[in-house]
Amino acid sequence: MFEIRENRTVAQGRRTLVREREEYFRLMDQGLSSLEACKRVGINYRTGKRWRNGRNASGKDKARPPVLAPLPTLGPSRYLREADRIHIADRLREKASIRTIAAELGRSPSTISREIKRNSHPESGAYRPHAAQARADARRPRPKPGKVGQNPELRDFIQHRLDRKWSPEQICQALRDTFPERPEMHVVHETVYQALYVQGRGELRRELASALRTGRARRKPHRQAACRQPRFATPMVMISERPAEAEDRAVPGHWEGDLIIGKDGASAIGTLVERATRYVMLLQLPNGRTAEHVRDALVETVQTLPTHLVRSLTWDQGAEMAAHGSFTVATGVPVYFCDPASPWQRGSNENTNGLLRQYFPKGTDLSAHSPEHLAAVAAELNGRPRKTLGWETPAERLHKLLAA
Repeated sequence: MFEIRENRTVAQGRRTLVREREEYFRLMDQGLSSLEACKRVGINYRTGKRWRNGRNASGKDKARPPVLAPLPTLGPSRYLREADRIHIADRLREKASIRTIAAELGRSPSTISREIKRNSHPESGAYRPHAAQARADARRPRPKPGKVGQNPELRDFIQHRLDRKWSPEQICQALRDTFPERPEMHVVHETVYQALYVQGRGELRRELASALRTGRARRKPHRQAACRQPRFATPMVMISERPAEAEDRAVPGHWEGDLIIGKDGASAIGTLVERATRYVMLLQLPNGRTAEHVRDALVETVQTLPTHLVRSLTWDQGAEMAAHGSFTVATGVPVYFCDPASPWQRGSNENTNGLLRQYFPKGTDLSAHSPEHLAAVAAELNGRPRKTLGWETPAERLHKLLAA
C-alpha cells in the first residue's frame, strides 16, 4: 500500500521520489488523469508533467537532475517503446551522451541518434517522448506510398524504359546518368520491382507479366538434372578443351549458340552471342530445326562476319548440332560442347534467350517472324546498355573492336 511520505526535506540523491514516480506511472496506466494521479501521490502537478513529458513546463533544465523512470519489465523489442523514449528524454536533460543512453537501453548508438534526429520537434529541436511516440506510430502503418508512385516524372521515365524491354537495373543506372544532381530521381532496382509487384495500386500501369522478362513474379524452382548420353556419331570436343582466351573473354570471336523453341516444338529461332561483347545475332529457321537446317543457317550467318571475329562456337548437346562436323569443315570454326545439364557454361547465351522471350513468348509460332523482324529485335538488344560492359551497349563495344 502506497503512503504519501511526510518528510521530503531530506535529500534522497539521484533516486529522488522514486517510489512516488513509480506510483504515479502505475496510476496513469490505470487510466487516471495526470492531475488526479499527482493528488494521490502527493506531488505538484508540474512534477508529474515533467515526468510524463521528460522535461519541465518552462523548457529549462532544473538544477537537480530528474529521476529515471523505471523501465517496464517486458521482453526485448525490435522497436523503441514509449518508456524507452521517456528514458531518452530524461537522460538528454541530464546531458548524457548518446552512447551512454544506448548502453542503458541495450541499443545501438546509431538507433538512439537516429531516434533523436527523426522525432525531435522540427522547429525547436526539443525531444518530447510522447510526441516522438506519436510520430513513430504515424510512420508505422503499412502499406506506404512508394517513391515511384509519388513522383510522376520518375514513374513515366521507368515506364518508358520498361516498354523498351529494359531491366530494372538498367533503368536505375540510366536514372543516375540522366539526373546526376537530382537524388529524388535515383532509385535502386528493388524499388522498381516493388512498384511492379504492387502495380494494382496504380504505381506502374502495365501488367506485371509484360514488364518482367521472365513473365512471372516469383522464381521458378529448378529440377535436378538428369544425366544424358552423348547422342552424336561424330565425336564431340568438350568445353574443357576450349582455348583459355575464350574462357576469360579476353579475345573477341568466341560465340555461344542455342535455340529458342516455339509452340509444340514445331518452330525455332537460332541465337548466337559473342562472349566478349555480348553482341547478338538471330537465325531464321522457317523450315524446321533439324541438324541440316541449323547447320545451313549457321554457315550462312558465320560467312557474313570477319574471319577474326569467328574463332569458336560453344553449344549444348542438343540434337540440332548433330551435323557439327560438316559445319566445321565448311567454315573452319571449331565447335565445343557443354557438359550435360550445365547451362551456366553458356551463361551469356542463356541470359540472352531470357531477354528474347520478351519478344518471342513461349507457346507461339516462331516461324512467322521474318528476317527483317529478327534483325530489328537483335538491333534493339544490341542497343541496350549492359552492366557487365560498364553500361556500354554491345553494338558500341563491337564497333570499337572493328575500328581497332
